[in-house]
Amino acid sequence: MDSVIKTYIKNTRQYEDEAAFKTAVESVSPYRRQKIALLKNIKDKRRSLAAAISLNTALKEYGLEERTMEYDVGKQGKPYFRYNSDIHFALSHSGDYAICSIGAHETGNDIELIKSGRERVAQRFFAEEELNWIYEAQDPRERDERIFRIWTMKESFLKVTGRGMSLPLKDFAVVVADDGKNDIRQNLNDITYCMKEYSMPEKLPEYDSYKISVCSEAGTFAPELVEVN
Repeated sequence: MDSVIKTYIKNTRQYEDEAAFKTAVESVSPYRRQKIALLKNIKDKRRSLAAAISLNTALKEYGLEERTMEYDVGKQGKPYFRYNSDIHFALSHSGDYAICSIGAHETGNDIELIKSGRERVAQRFFAEEELNWIYEAQDPRERDERIFRIWTMKESFLKVTGRGMSLPLKDFAVVVADDGKNDIRQNLNDITYCMKEYSMPEKLPEYDSYKISVCSEAGTFAPELVEVN
């Protein structure tokens, strides 16, 4: 099995068309259909659907289809494949995009639409060294970007560990490196986690308005995102 962690990205806007939405929903597994049905907000439904379609595209490289997969859920609520537990995946969505990361190692990911006015949230949840790095930026836009870079990396770490929000955000810290080889300071276990930040393809709408991070126990990531049509 390929040890490289690959991340797929899909725009949700095509599902604004009701017929396209219904057709796509029928193509995913009962597990995914149920998750979509339980969502009340139509935008959330589109995002969840786009994540499922991205997962299906990723699974094709393994000769599998998402609609035939059977799921189980771990103790912390992280889903996995019942009969293909050697395939690890993570899903995330925000704004008009959804992502899926997949590979042979435990993986977590996050995509976030950059928003302003989140400094109080950062002050409440981020570690001191993360805040110091954020406030090194003088430009308000760059500061917003740094907040969401940290946020996506922290969320990715939470997902890869399977702990979710049960692990306080101040109990670990992202150490940002100039060479892009960012690190995680943590005392949860002895595993060395690797982090990858992605830039969205410039041809995508609002490509510079999102931050994307992937965290894994493996050190090898695909160099670029794979766009899903």
